[in-house]
Amino acid sequence: MSPIHYTFSLMFFLGLAGLTFHRTHLLSALLCLETMMLSLFMVLSLWVLQLDSTSFSPSPMILLAFSACEASAGLALLVATARTHGTDHLQSLNLLQC
Repeated sequence: MSPIHYTFSLMFFLGLAGLTFHRTHLLSALLCLETMMLSLFMVLSLWVLQLDSTSFSPSPMILLAFSACEASAGLALLVATARTHGTDHLQSLNLLQC
């Protein structure tokens, strides 16, 4: 494995570890998800560049568009929960109380 692939896989797994271990706030969970999506985007971009194929070239842009939609939906949920519950702690969110 080349050092650049090792770096991006480490970036993905650090985002995954942050998502599993630091899940007190919704904002930190969203940032970890964005880190994972950014590492996937960079790996997909490098893969397309290494293949030198034009058939896979729109794939990173589609992933980036989905990532932006996920980020905007996550921020909308963050604002909605902060307004209704007064905090962004994930422990205060209960589906039966909403």
